[in-house]
Amino acid sequence: MRFLADTMLGKLAKWLRILGYDVLYYRDLGDEELLDLARAEGRILLTRDEELRRRCRGILISSDDWREQLRELAEAVPLDSSGLFTRCLECNAALERVSRAEVEDGVSPFILATQEEFGRCPECGRVYWKGSHFAQALAEIERISSKRGE
Repeated sequence: MRFLADTMLGKLAKWLRILGYDVLYYRDLGDEELLDLARAEGRILLTRDEELRRRCRGILISSDDWREQLRELAEAVPLDSSGLFTRCLECNAALERVSRAEVEDGVSPFILATQEEFGRCPECGRVYWKGSHFAQALAEIERISSKRGE
């Protein structure tokens, strides 16, 4: 599944990228541009705007809390975490696995000494590793998933 999140859903877009989903997010696109892009690329539009949702294939998100937004989306479409941490959180590109030597100029000596696996965005060059943020994100996803069944 590929998504396009409207301007009100930036945090949801980020968390969907954490889960490995292809999610476009632009802060400055108008309704017509969003609709055109969603149609042209076959993306599901995620929006908090009821009128916009009526005009396309999309999902209306009612909450303003990203955790609730993720739960709402999971109730509308099946989501999984099999692609966890495979996309760039900034620009949405699929990450490439890279060696420690390939990132040594871009991370601190501590990170080089403590981490084994690295990913790099081929578009923006951002480097990723499974540090404390990884464990925190997994815990957050687990909390959201467990509340979904309540």
